[in-house]
Amino acid sequence: MPMLGAILTPHPPLLLPEVGRGREQEIPAIHRAIRDAANEVARWNPEVLIVASPHTVLYGDYFHIAPREGASGSMAAYGAPQVKIRAQYDLPLRDEIIRNAQAAGLPAGTLGEKDPQLDHGVLVPLYFLRKAGVDCPIVRMGLSGASPLEHYRLGQCVAEAVEALGRRAVFLASGDLSHKLKADGPYGFAPEGPLFDREVTRAMASGDFLQFLTMDPSLCERAAECGLRAFQIMAGALDGLAVNAALLGYEGSFGVGYAVALFPVTGQDETRRFAHCAEQARRSRIEARRSREDPWVRLARLSLETYVRTGRELQHLPDGLPAELTDQAAGTFVSLKIDGRLRGCIGTISPVEQNAAWEIVRNAVSACSRDPRFPPVQTDELDRLEYSVDVLGKPELVDSVQQLDPRRYGVIVCAGRRRGLLLPDLDGVDTPQKQLEIAREKGGIRPGEPYSIERFQVVRHQ
Repeated sequence: MPMLGAILTPHPPLLLPEVGRGREQEIPAIHRAIRDAANEVARWNPEVLIVASPHTVLYGDYFHIAPREGASGSMAAYGAPQVKIRAQYDLPLRDEIIRNAQAAGLPAGTLGEKDPQLDHGVLVPLYFLRKAGVDCPIVRMGLSGASPLEHYRLGQCVAEAVEALGRRAVFLASGDLSHKLKADGPYGFAPEGPLFDREVTRAMASGDFLQFLTMDPSLCERAAECGLRAFQIMAGALDGLAVNAALLGYEGSFGVGYAVALFPVTGQDETRRFAHCAEQARRSRIEARRSREDPWVRLARLSLETYVRTGRELQHLPDGLPAELTDQAAGTFVSLKIDGRLRGCIGTISPVEQNAAWEIVRNAVSACSRDPRFPPVQTDELDRLEYSVDVLGKPELVDSVQQLDPRRYGVIVCAGRRRGLLLPDLDGVDTPQKQLEIAREKGGIRPGEPYSIERFQVVRHQ
């Protein structure tokens, strides 16, 4: 039995009348849509729900799927302890999903549980589904730091397991949209917020799941989105299936985007297999980026690839480098990303080499092999790496946070011999306070401990 369909819901606790106490009526379109969606799913009569939530255990390199025979949760943290839900887990289906994922080379399993309780990303949609009469077992899974394609492939593993065991299954993708829709909202405003919501709701309305896999990672980060990776798993669970896509409601009244969508399966459709198209789009994006590389980035890539392939550092600079690279010394940072996620970043505040070219050569090797946050870059990752090179200007001391601008200036915080640096214009760092907090933590400077602040500008090559 194939997948019956999917339901995509937000999870603001105030949607529940016991929590909202009337405020749920401030988002009437969503309140109505989630009830209508739950009633429709009840008509499908599923035997199991596969639930992906951003608030279930999340690891950077592992898909956590909840262990045990079941779990409970309540809305006590939101002032409504009387709202309690218990869910039984479909153990055979869970185990089959894990076997499929591991056979496909995806790191997934039941290890690393931190809290067995149902999180609010699961509780909120389950509340409405239970009200509608849907009281079947579930499989609960978290997201990961893996690529969009790996999330999609996990969804394919879900569908294969459902088919193998003959379950009548519905996929539940729980996730809010951007958290950056209004200046007076809880998370502030970023222009990428409304843009993200427009693009992702357009994909929901049309059923264009390829859009979930190919959205600009920088746009997603700056929009502070919540549920995209859950939507990517959902897309994989509906791989090769025709759906009657329906966007039932969207609102951003509180500065956070909420959407409800339904995707009932209507048959087979071989044109709706998106993994290959997404991989082609990723390769085209990287090829286009590399065709625009300037000498700074090409030098970083040459240095890094030479080291990873041979184990030896570059011994001679290539011919034809600009004078700015060979005649001037400067601190530089080399940053690496894969699928929009950081893969390494190392640099020097002040120059330690004879010129900027050699500074880049050394820091590229360090970024791929000596960043303590990541394992060394492997040969099979080289084709997926994206580079940026920052050349630092001279730091200047500032007197107050009002002289900072995280888009324009990087910061250096100093307390004695401890220093923490953060580059400017980083995804997700949109206030001076956030910039200082991260720089302070990087320097090992405790909260409340006095420190000095310097700012600097960079020339970014990417």
